[in-house]
Amino acid sequence: MSGTITEKILRQHIVEGKAAAGEVAALKIDHTLTQDATGTMAYLQFEAIGIDRVKTELSVSFVDHNTLQTDFKNSDDHLFLQSAAQKYGIHFSRPGNGICHQVFLERFARPGKTLIGSDSHTPTAGGIGSFAMGAGGLDVAAAMAGETFRIKFPKVVGVKLTGKLSDWVSAKDVILEVLRRINVNGGVGKVLEYFGPGVKNLTVPDRATITNMGTETGCTTSLFPSDEITRSFLEAQGRGEQWQEIVADENAEYDGVIEINLSELEPLVALPHSPGNVKTVREVAGLKVDQVAIGSCTNSSLKDLKVVAHALKGKTVSQNLHLTISAGSRQVVEHLIDSGEMKYLIQAGARVLENTCGPCIGMGAAPCSKGVSVRTFNRNFEGRSGTKDAEVYLVSPEVAAATALTGVLTDPRDLGEYPKIEMPEKFFVNDNMIIRPRPFEEAKSIKVHYGPNIKPLPAFPPLPDVLRGEALIKLGDNITTDHIMPAGAKILPLRSNIPEMSKYVLEAVDNNFHQRAVEKSGGFIIAGDNYGQGSSREHAALAPKHLGIKAVIVKSFARIHLANLINFGIVPLTFDNPDDYDKFEAGDFLEVEIGNLKSEVFLHNMTKGTKIKLLHTLSELDAEILKMGGKLSWIKKHIAE
Repeated sequence: MSGTITEKILRQHIVEGKAAAGEVAALKIDHTLTQDATGTMAYLQFEAIGIDRVKTELSVSFVDHNTLQTDFKNSDDHLFLQSAAQKYGIHFSRPGNGICHQVFLERFARPGKTLIGSDSHTPTAGGIGSFAMGAGGLDVAAAMAGETFRIKFPKVVGVKLTGKLSDWVSAKDVILEVLRRINVNGGVGKVLEYFGPGVKNLTVPDRATITNMGTETGCTTSLFPSDEITRSFLEAQGRGEQWQEIVADENAEYDGVIEINLSELEPLVALPHSPGNVKTVREVAGLKVDQVAIGSCTNSSLKDLKVVAHALKGKTVSQNLHLTISAGSRQVVEHLIDSGEMKYLIQAGARVLENTCGPCIGMGAAPCSKGVSVRTFNRNFEGRSGTKDAEVYLVSPEVAAATALTGVLTDPRDLGEYPKIEMPEKFFVNDNMIIRPRPFEEAKSIKVHYGPNIKPLPAFPPLPDVLRGEALIKLGDNITTDHIMPAGAKILPLRSNIPEMSKYVLEAVDNNFHQRAVEKSGGFIIAGDNYGQGSSREHAALAPKHLGIKAVIVKSFARIHLANLINFGIVPLTFDNPDDYDKFEAGDFLEVEIGNLKSEVFLHNMTKGTKIKLLHTLSELDAEILKMGGKLSWIKKHIAE
């Protein structure tokens, strides 16, 4: 594998471990990012660690999720985040400045750096050549405190691009094609590294769209080379001095190769309720649509919205639907206003929303009952839109614009000539909405603001050698973090109030789960393959832990959620024989002998009188963290020593 971009970056950041697939490697982290839905908890955890200043090269706190202020909760959290940033040496991107991944790409991301963020779409920065990964907030807090970030060194799958995209086909169709081939779990344990002659035909925003939605394959991250295209982008952002060339060697060896001829791609769509359920638009064309939403961290760049503006110019959105537009950053909005292209969107009838995540996380613009919503977003999990029975289709901005005009799902090639757009040679650079850290001596006197919704961190005791309890629920495959801990305008403001938030655990699949967990004093969760796919939200582990969940027993786990379970003292176990999944029912009383988690683990089904062997992938350090009750306890002890 010598000579890949992955190896070149990681070998400069490995502090402990080996650069070999499957080996645990401890990485030095250069940059971190948080957003307000996960950041409040991350900074509470950072405070609990007891460090008075971040130790990373750069840490940035963004407000882009919880901007719908229907009461005091979100506003109070924003004051907490701003004051914590000032006290601890963190850049703060104020509400209205833009979506974290878009702004980070524009103003902060650098080739060759390692980045973890408390948002699963942090790999967006891979479009600029940064090794960027989503992580739980506690892992981000630990990195800010100077701790390494441990991963299993991934396999590197090369995605060879040839050719050039045709008119009306875009970067979104590239990643939809990848998902069509490997689905939502085909990237687990892997990096998707793009190479080949077709790479030069993709701009940095194009690349960022691909690396952003690459998250939906379950991969560790996605990565593009840092080349002359990257250099031009950084120079246009006034950051040319930060460029460095990072490309794979010609003889680089990959653990597998996917070949995509860009010239052969056509507009694609992901059908409900999975980003991996991909067909061509032609196959589904004509479907009546109730809503079109353009934006999110996947498709809200200046290039994306310029194409949409020109596709809508002089036309009117279909009377059978409504269209929302969410730009990715204030920089994008300023350019659209300056060029006059914002007028095209408004005159066509688009509803222009804040430059935030918005509808993508169910924070406003929920579809009508049983509505069909066509979105340029990266996820279409059931209920994520804010309407449980809505059907969400994921498409490119080009498909979305065509659909907005016709009222039915439409292949944009039917619109005729592709619009010509002009990108600026230099972007407008105005960082006045980014508050830079105060000097250390000045920061010492800053008081952090705590609103009444911010509750103390839960404390969890060490684990016993035997776990006892009831199987509280049995779930199927591909259970997402949206199933486990829903988002949306009702629940997201509770992210810093775990007792209150825990009332909504698994509400999407079982309204009685919280009550049952409380009555039974906790217990176990049984599930199938790819448990915990989706968001990096650690609350999908933290809130169940608060309810007394002792272990989750499944066929397989998604990477980030597995790490979050360890961080909060829930034992992640898998069936030695996947067929044993069929031997359990909700209500069975279980005893699990975990011992020190360094030897074999056995499960006794006391209800059925059976015994089976369970497996885990825990390192010795993981086992130590779990037995102590979670990572926060371990970090405090580790730093004290």
